[in-house]
Amino acid sequence: MSQGPRSGLAAVSSALLAMSRHLEVRDVLKTIVASARELLDAQYAALGVPDDHGGFAQFVVDGVSDAQWKAIGPLPRQHGILAAMLHEATPERLADVRKDPRFEGWPSAHPDMVDFLGLPIRDGDEVIGALFLANKNCPRQEGSCGFTEEDEELLGILAQHAAIALTNARLYERSRELTIAEERSRLAHELHDAVSQKLFSLRLTAQAAAALVDRDPTRAKDEMQQVATLAAEASDELRAAVVELRPAALDEDGLTATLRTHVQVLDRAHTARVTFAARSFRALPAAQEEAMLRVAQEALHNALRHSGAAHVDVTVDRRGGGAVLRVTDDGSGFDPQSVRRAGRHLGLVSMRDRTSGVGGKLTVESAPGKGTTIEMEVPGG
Repeated sequence: MSQGPRSGLAAVSSALLAMSRHLEVRDVLKTIVASARELLDAQYAALGVPDDHGGFAQFVVDGVSDAQWKAIGPLPRQHGILAAMLHEATPERLADVRKDPRFEGWPSAHPDMVDFLGLPIRDGDEVIGALFLANKNCPRQEGSCGFTEEDEELLGILAQHAAIALTNARLYERSRELTIAEERSRLAHELHDAVSQKLFSLRLTAQAAAALVDRDPTRAKDEMQQVATLAAEASDELRAAVVELRPAALDEDGLTATLRTHVQVLDRAHTARVTFAARSFRALPAAQEEAMLRVAQEALHNALRHSGAAHVDVTVDRRGGGAVLRVTDDGSGFDPQSVRRAGRHLGLVSMRDRTSGVGGKLTVESAPGKGTTIEMEVPGG
């Protein structure tokens, strides 16, 4: 087995654990590529997931800077040696990729590669990706460098586990999409019920006010004030539902910016003061950031709708390699045990499920008259 900086069983175990830790497809791909490059001590590594049109649906690299990657240009097509690995599903180990008759060159900004090792990633009979390495880090004397048969065997083990991790990540994403669809349907029903009732009441009250304008102006004025109140409540319901229905731009903005925007909207929509602060926070895997956002939304909903709080505070802090989310209110509080026994969970079951689903821990501290603190800790990547 190659004697790289992290060779041996411990290195293999570390690589496999890293792959199993992530649930998002993109995070899994990045982990596979980084693990393969480190494990086999190569200068470059890449993994391509093919599409059905001769290109790649996803293509992840390791060992190439962002500036280099941008200069290289568009993603490669399925041609040459890449196509052979995908279509023939056979490993490729070459002393000099440039001398292979299938080699078709690369863009001018592409780094120069010599020795090459590539394997297909298979799920049963289906090839779901191609994993390849280039330029093993070793002395460049003639005949003494390059990937070995042992390297190929090791990469083959990694590719088998990569197939499992990638398949599981795809299943997770599909399951999450179904969950989101169900949640949107539920919210749509809630929106219809709540806002429709408000608008119906508003219409009847406005009609009553119109009928009273001439014969009882004082009562008509009271009815118009009620119209204004109902209109404000309907507006609040709409705003809250739209915020929850709109997909969070976590990929573009990150957790802290998304949470800050959400808190600002709620602060304007409710009489309670809602504040947000992030301290020493660093980006987390996508699944964890989404779970933290959803738990924060649920905790904020509880605080603003049920607690009668005057102030709700949301913070996100770094803790070790992970992070901790804390939502604190000064509302009426409750007895968590009594709530559980009565079957009124206030979303606690959902929050616990989301937290445990990303390997985190949820803590609820509350008592009647003492407010509530919801704390969610996740381990990070």
